[in-house]
Order: sequence, then structure tokens, then C-alpha cells
Amino acid sequence: MDGSSRADWSNTTHDWAAAVDGEHLARIRADAAGYAPGGVAHLVLEVLAYAADEAAARGSGQCVVTLHADGAVSVRDDGRGTDTRVAERGEVVKKPVMATKDLRFFDHPGAEALPDGHPRRGMSVVAALSTRLLHTNRRLNGAWTQRYEHGLPATGLDPVEPDGTTGTCVTFHPDASLLPRGPLDAERLGRWAARWPALAVRVENGG
Repeated sequence: MDGSSRADWSNTTHDWAAAVDGEHLARIRADAAGYAPGGVAHLVLEVLAYAADEAAARGSGQCVVTLHADGAVSVRDDGRGTDTRVAERGEVVKKPVMATKDLRFFDHPGAEALPDGHPRRGMSVVAALSTRLLHTNRRLNGAWTQRYEHGLPATGLDPVEPDGTTGTCVTFHPDASLLPRGPLDAERLGRWAARWPALAVRVENGG
């Protein structure tokens, strides 16, 4: 499939044809309370759900959630990394998980519930409701990082030095103007995460 047209790539979780859906992101920002009930804790669960998907597919997985003193949150897993392909003319394309809707959940009333009891909508909710989000992606065929602002790409895919591991790290800064910035309850996050049996989650406080 590498080297072919993006329009010909099969869509599973996201539509490969477009890297950004600005209307979709604006819709989320216009109803932050509806898409992130419970605030930042729900956003953490939206990220963890992808790590749980990966762990379930592989049989097991590990993830570390770091709660930073400035209100940012990092979620790092040991999966295979976000699907990344090479299109025409050698362009490296990452599945547009941050800036387009998850076709499985968004706009689907019967979508699965996250451990907080609220519907799963996808990673784009996290990106749209964050002033900054950094997505570092490590795969067997390379490693890249990309920064987003309210879901919109602020950089391209910047290569990073491989370190022999695979997986993703998402660090996001929730938008205080859209969401409450009260302290996150690490113990409650841990209890919620335990509902994904294939994923071992550790919650820690960072600097």
C-alpha cells in the first residue's frame, strides 16, 4: 500500500484522504462540556482508550500517565505506534487521529462508554480541547513527533532519533478557557484504567 494514493487507502478508524477536518474540530470546541463531560479526566480516558485497543490486539500492554504540575498530562504506551505510511512522491503520512473524527465512535449514539460512563468520541476531542498537544510516534520503520494547537497541526512530522522502542506519547495542555482545570484524582484514574484488563496503567505525578 505504501507509495499509493491516499485516496485509495482503506479507511478503518479514520479517513486517510484528509489530514485535517477544521469543521469537526470547531464543533468540538463549541461544545466542550458535551464532548468532555467531567473535564480533563475524560480527556485522559479518551487517550487511554487507544492504548487499551492496542493492548487488547496484542494480548497485553503497558502505559504510564504523568500528571504534570502545570496541568499538562502525558500518556505513554508501549504499542506499535500510530499507523504511518508513505504516499506518492515519498510523503510520510500519519493516520489523522488528532485532526479528524474517529469513524467508529463520533456521531454514533451506540458508541462504547469509557470507564467514567460517558461515550467515547475519539482522540480528536483531546486535541481540539487542548491549547497544545505533542504526539510522539515510534514505530519499527521510524520515529516522528508533531505538535498541534486546538487540533490543528502546528508543525509537520519532525523525525526524532529512534531509541529501540515502539509506542506513542501524547502530552496535552487542556484549554483552561474551555475546561475546568481542577486537580486530577490519580487514584480514581487508576481505578478507571483497571477496567481495561489487557492494559497495565501506572499513574504518577511529574514536574
